[in-house]
Amino acid sequence: MKLILRILGAVVATLAVLLVVLFMLPGEKVAGLAADQIEAQTGRKLTFHGKVRFTLWPVLGVKSDGVALSNADWAGPEPMLTAERLSIGISAGDLLRGKVRVTEVSALLPHLNLSENAEGQGNWVLGGTDADADPSAVAPENQAAVLPISIEKLTLTGASLRYQPHQGAPVEMSMVDMMLRWPDPSGTVDVDLTVRPAGEPLLIQAEVGTFAAFLNGEVSSVGASVAAEGGMLRFDGRADLTGAATGRVTAKTTDTSTFLTAFGQAGISLPQGLGQAMVVGADATYTTDGRLALRDMALDLDGNKLEGGVDVVLAQVPEFTAQLNGGHLRAPGLTSAVAESGAEPGTANSGWSKDPIDASALALANGTVVLSFDSLTAAGYEFGASKLSLTLDRARAVLKLQPAALFGGQVQGQVVANNRNGFSAGGKLSFNGIRLEKAMGQVAGYDRLNGEALGELEYLASGASLDALMRSLSGKGWLEVNKGFFTGFDLEKLMRSGQGNGGSTVFERLSASYAIEQGQLQNDDLLVTLKGIRADGAGRIGLGTRDLDYRFAPTISGLNGAAGLTIPVAITGSWEDPKIRPDLKNALQPEIDAVEQEAKDRVIEKLSEELEVEIAPEQDLNQVIRDRIEQEAKDQLLRLLQGD
Repeated sequence: MKLILRILGAVVATLAVLLVVLFMLPGEKVAGLAADQIEAQTGRKLTFHGKVRFTLWPVLGVKSDGVALSNADWAGPEPMLTAERLSIGISAGDLLRGKVRVTEVSALLPHLNLSENAEGQGNWVLGGTDADADPSAVAPENQAAVLPISIEKLTLTGASLRYQPHQGAPVEMSMVDMMLRWPDPSGTVDVDLTVRPAGEPLLIQAEVGTFAAFLNGEVSSVGASVAAEGGMLRFDGRADLTGAATGRVTAKTTDTSTFLTAFGQAGISLPQGLGQAMVVGADATYTTDGRLALRDMALDLDGNKLEGGVDVVLAQVPEFTAQLNGGHLRAPGLTSAVAESGAEPGTANSGWSKDPIDASALALANGTVVLSFDSLTAAGYEFGASKLSLTLDRARAVLKLQPAALFGGQVQGQVVANNRNGFSAGGKLSFNGIRLEKAMGQVAGYDRLNGEALGELEYLASGASLDALMRSLSGKGWLEVNKGFFTGFDLEKLMRSGQGNGGSTVFERLSASYAIEQGQLQNDDLLVTLKGIRADGAGRIGLGTRDLDYRFAPTISGLNGAAGLTIPVAITGSWEDPKIRPDLKNALQPEIDAVEQEAKDRVIEKLSEELEVEIAPEQDLNQVIRDRIEQEAKDQLLRLLQGD
């Protein structure tokens, strides 16, 4: 809007000063005299490269080829305005009464070269010499030549422009068409403008009240509509020539991506639920330092209704602050990393996705948005009533859960995504009442553990793909679960005769702590209690490699306090096809050891009787026998030598 108002003001101001003198004298003398008077009134030099001639048909007027108006001293040597041809139609009756009423102005292939200095002044602000500060300074012979001017209709065909703000990249447009209607010099101007910033036409219709006052820098009523394929935008309020404005903004799109393409923002594809089609309404205030405030804002994004306020500082990297409240929200167009990982159960190429992660969007803006809602379904996650805050700061995003109702319970803490020097992700969370089958299934693709958990998790990962992140994962945590079950194996059926639990292990309590290093989770203190069974566990879970190497040691209680039977269970292999089987070798080893010990005790007892020596359990039997033989040999030798 700011750029459009400045372009409009520049066009009208420039053409108005051209008209003041263009009709003063007939023939070719008009060019020189007009140039002198315009330079005196505006400080700009007007140059005619072709003949200035009158036309009688189809309208009374004049026509000039090759017109150029010089630039401000500080804006460079290039002209501010050039045109291949300028045609002007006038009212003959008004001209006879000493008034110039322009019925039509037509410029063919005009070019506007607009710029702004450090003080915010545009080169389209025309200022004359000291002569025009004092009207009496104008020569008497020229005073009669200064006639009241009004522009009834202005047409620009095939126009182009270049706008260079004091800071930022220049804006260039071509194939601009404009029609301006100003029937009452003290009244309203109606403008129809067609621009093509990306090739497709963008249609702008505007109304500016008290346009003469607006051109003099006063605040005037402004209404403007912008329409393109896929949507429209409307502003109704007040504004001035600097671009400062306040009023109501409304917008509606049926295809937001197509609509943004018309503004030169191609390639922006919003997921369903985030505004593929939208309706927006807000009270807007814009100031010349690039600050935009939206209040009493209502959004409808693909049926998701939000309300709140937003503050934006428009800069090379925009800054924002937003507070939004919503009801029941759905974003089916968002998918989770697990869903996109490409892992298909039972396939040879199961694994995390190795596609590069594009996190460049983290650097597009800085700011904070706080979002509260009754429910949210997105990326495979289902949130209940929650409050979330997202902060972006130089390509680093921090999402705080304050708290979030998730996985059937509550999660509190924060998660971080950092793309300042390569991509990394981390977080520190505490949770309560979490359904493990939902949490582990959606986060890690593992849903064999069921139950309601509480605990803590701290993690950090880095890498350019999901596969690299999972393989670099490090962290620690703990959890406790009351009443749940494992699917895929039945400990009760294994430990006892009977039907068991239909292929599941139902437990009364589970507790564990763990450490993660290089994508490998290590646990050494798993404790699971069942009815009459205790299971201890330890082993490795490959979060990056998606495999398991874990051992359970369930023990069934014996009768009358006797030692129970222990049958270890080994879980090995991939997540998609784990092998679950009793570890019989380890199960029988205690019995084998007991038999060996009993036989050893009997041998020691027998040897002690035969050798007539006390043998300690820790003594080496072979050494005892050798010592006894040596001693017996010595005794026999002594008896032989002594003649006994």
